[in-house]
Amino acid sequence: MPRGKKTRSTGWRKVRALRLEDIRHWWMRRLPVLEWVPAYDWKENLVPDAVSGMMLAIQQVTQGLAFAVLSSVHPVFGLYGSFFPVIIYAIFGMGRHVATGTFALTSLISANAVERLVPSAGTNFTANNNSGVLGLSEFEMQRIGVATAVSFLGGIIQVAMFMLQLGSATFLLTEPVISAMTTGAATHVVTSQVKYLLGMKVPYISGPLGFFHIYAYIFENIRSVQLEALLLSLLSIVVLVLVKELNEKFQRNIKIVLPIDLVLIIATSTACYYADMEYVYGLEVVGHIPEGLPPPKLPPMNVLSEVVTEAFGVALVGYVASLALAQGSAKKFKYTVDDNQEFLAHGLSNVIPSFFFCIPSAAAMGRTALLYSTGARTQVACLISSALIFLVIYTIGPMLYWLPMCVLASIIIVGLKGMLMQFRDLKKYWNVDKIDWSIWVSTYVFTICFAANVGLLYGVVCTIVTVIFRFSRARTLNLKNMREVEYKYKTEDNCQSLKQVKIVSVNNPLVFLNARKFHADLTQIIQKDSTSSQACEDVNKREQNTLLCSFSNGSCHGESWQPSQSERRVLILDCSGLSLFDYTGASMLLQIYMDCKNRHIDVLLARCKASLIKAMQYGGNLESENPVFFESVSSAIDAIQIHRTPINVPNILAR
Repeated sequence: MPRGKKTRSTGWRKVRALRLEDIRHWWMRRLPVLEWVPAYDWKENLVPDAVSGMMLAIQQVTQGLAFAVLSSVHPVFGLYGSFFPVIIYAIFGMGRHVATGTFALTSLISANAVERLVPSAGTNFTANNNSGVLGLSEFEMQRIGVATAVSFLGGIIQVAMFMLQLGSATFLLTEPVISAMTTGAATHVVTSQVKYLLGMKVPYISGPLGFFHIYAYIFENIRSVQLEALLLSLLSIVVLVLVKELNEKFQRNIKIVLPIDLVLIIATSTACYYADMEYVYGLEVVGHIPEGLPPPKLPPMNVLSEVVTEAFGVALVGYVASLALAQGSAKKFKYTVDDNQEFLAHGLSNVIPSFFFCIPSAAAMGRTALLYSTGARTQVACLISSALIFLVIYTIGPMLYWLPMCVLASIIIVGLKGMLMQFRDLKKYWNVDKIDWSIWVSTYVFTICFAANVGLLYGVVCTIVTVIFRFSRARTLNLKNMREVEYKYKTEDNCQSLKQVKIVSVNNPLVFLNARKFHADLTQIIQKDSTSSQACEDVNKREQNTLLCSFSNGSCHGESWQPSQSERRVLILDCSGLSLFDYTGASMLLQIYMDCKNRHIDVLLARCKASLIKAMQYGGNLESENPVFFESVSSAIDAIQIHRTPINVPNILAR
């Protein structure tokens, strides 16, 4: 084979191999299941994952029923929402302890669209492509049609954010903002369940200050409280809290905790059935649960334009809450999570299940905490829970007819304990940073007064404003101690010459936000040095007059004076901390250099990045007889000692 053809053939094979490797790497990143399934340790992980999966299934069923009601749709759709999204996330997600499924906050947001488009008083909305399914009424199918439209569009938005690589923007979602938003949303969820705890008929109230209008309505109609529902609710809450506290206290001594949620559901459903509480006492129950899975249907496309606001809320709030849990589990168990990949995983977990009548999904703190406490190792625990939920849908679901709604509401409220306990973070924020404390409180108030997505947006805006305010006021410079330098140069002449040298360290990035502050800090340092110097009073007086002139005017009207080489003052800028700059920052450095030169102050820049040197050389005239840029502060000091006796050094960059 000719040498030329052989070389081209070898190169082609390298290109093909590189491309195949890139494609394989891309698929491994986009489908994490291809990475963790082959490495799964069946002997070590299967048993703890199976135990965790069974416990998780119990919680998924109860929360699925409850959050479906919270979303203003039939409870059975919550079971579907606890089955399909879990499988999708296990394929595309990276959080090993993230249990995706129905979520209180996204359900609450979805309910706004459902109640607005399909109000309880009547139905003026049609969705022909969802009628006659599961044996449910047309009204119920219209409602789930709106909820699936919210889930579908919210998932599309998350996938679009993945394609735009917006996962890197999550640094704006600080811990105080997330904590305040989730706490405020949890407070909204508790408020939405009060009517079931009290056995009252409360109309759906939303909008600004709707939180306060709900309690105003309840206090106005306090006499309509159903005593039986209230007593059963209080008994359920006491039992749940007591048993869960005991489980947490003795979880190290017992391998399997008592599934009190399941026990309470079975006990109250049985009691309600045999005592006929639905008719004797008028207790509201879950009602008919259809058996089996529905055939896939396209969500109603004609309502997408009317649910854009709720879809954005679902996309952002669901992603933020889920990402916080994924990052927490990754930190706890020493693995990594790709913020952008999580956008794709949660987006597909909303888009695909929306074809199977699923309400919006996300990860929940209670389920993640359960996986922690039961010793789950991998996503297999979530897949096992999905298999058990599948059995519930086909066999046990219809038996939940007699479950009292007040008991379901009690389970929801106790399950939100982790979010509500975030109030304790206020003490931490107050002791560490008063501004973060203020952001937490104000974000919580905005969430309570308006909605979770509004509170989140407000918190992000506050964070950006705080960063800009702090960054523009932060000290940009630091005067370095000269003792070590003076010790290095022990001779008397050198020490005298070093008294004319000022070393200043640049601590922060230099951009348009802090360029003026940088100018002010540097001016203050030079002026302070001028006023404190006692060696040459007359010379200092002239220098002070010139330094008090603005750097920006480029000239100073005064007596022309040329100091000798040994008397010239030197300013060394240590740029090692200048990690980032923009055009304004580079221009400010160049302006300071030129103005100091006009005032007979030599400016030397040490430890500059190559990009900064290039920008300054491109932006202005840096012609000088002596070097301007140095690799280190010590090399700049050496140059000062050498050039006290003038030596022509034509190069600008010294090495």
